[in-house]
Amino acid sequence: MSAQHLMSTYPPPPVTFVRGEGSRLWDTDGKSYLDFLSGLAVTSLGHAHPAVAEAVCDQAQTLLHVSNLFGNTIGPEVAGTLDRLLGGGGRVFFSNSGAEANECALKLARKWAGYGRHVVVSAFGSFHGRTLATLHATGQPAKHEAFQPLPEGFRHVAWNDVGALADALDPTVAAVLLEPVQGEGGVNPADADYFAAVRQLCDDRQILFMVDEVQTGLGRTGSWFAHQQLGVTPDVVTMAKALGNGMPIGACWARAEVADAFVPGDHATTYGGQPLAAAAARATLAVMEAEDVPARALRAGQVITSALQEVRGVDGVRGRGLLLGVELAPGIDAKDATAAALERGLVVNAVTPSTLRLAPSLLVSDDEIAEAVEIISTVLAELVDRVTHGDVR
Repeated sequence: MSAQHLMSTYPPPPVTFVRGEGSRLWDTDGKSYLDFLSGLAVTSLGHAHPAVAEAVCDQAQTLLHVSNLFGNTIGPEVAGTLDRLLGGGGRVFFSNSGAEANECALKLARKWAGYGRHVVVSAFGSFHGRTLATLHATGQPAKHEAFQPLPEGFRHVAWNDVGALADALDPTVAAVLLEPVQGEGGVNPADADYFAAVRQLCDDRQILFMVDEVQTGLGRTGSWFAHQQLGVTPDVVTMAKALGNGMPIGACWARAEVADAFVPGDHATTYGGQPLAAAAARATLAVMEAEDVPARALRAGQVITSALQEVRGVDGVRGRGLLLGVELAPGIDAKDATAAALERGLVVNAVTPSTLRLAPSLLVSDDEIAEAVEIISTVLAELVDRVTHGDVR
């Protein structure tokens, strides 16, 4: 299909998908693929899940949108569920994406801290979005240069380094923003001791601890939210991706006393929490709870990790639950492995030059896991042989 009317913000797609069901996708030629990326950790219940599809269909015929000048009955229900899963005592702002959820968090931190305390400290290797503010919060300087000057008030420190963070916390700092697992940075999990120390530093210096769970939240890492495995309670938590199982919706949760910094007029969005997206989120969360997806993700992740650690060409597997980074042996290019896997009918992606990211459906079956491992094994064996024999095509 021609893409001449689209801006060139993405490389040309290797395939075009037209249908999905569960963990399967089909392209324009009718070829079937096993999806172990889930639209970048979005379709966590699989494609076209019947409960979500039915909810969207019913809501589309009932009430699509009313604006946030008026109430709807679904958004508050979803907010209540999210607050419960986070332990209670907080409030939610709905957005359309993870970047917008993080924008909300950044504005909330500035409003809460007051004039003169506006700096947000994040980690090198992080990813928080593509808006100007969340781009600067993202700790990947190479992504910044084309868009300078970026909004002021952002500082980056070494990942998993308590001393570096402590040195960066001067009186201008309002908040620390961290991912419990750096997704786009290469699937790099935080240490529990690191998160505990960050929480203590923030308490001691009266700074907000904000956790970006856009990719890790809602069961993917083996708990409802990844920070829950690290033994800390954040002041602010952002989420999106899995929340609507493909319907665009994000959320920013904050402890009530922090959320109270916002008053009417401080922040808003036209579509946030509107009935259609909220109906998808309500159905998604109901299935997630019924299926106990954190437990499923934990078990499936262990199965995948155990199997892949025995595969020739794999140097190691890191991550939590079903957000996994497969570190490849020296000389193997992750982009080559991704392309070869796609050719054999498996969707993964190269999150770094040496790392494959796996983020399958949280409902993935053992048979699907075995199929994916077999494809990865075949692909890596071929690439290892190519490197061994000096073929660097």
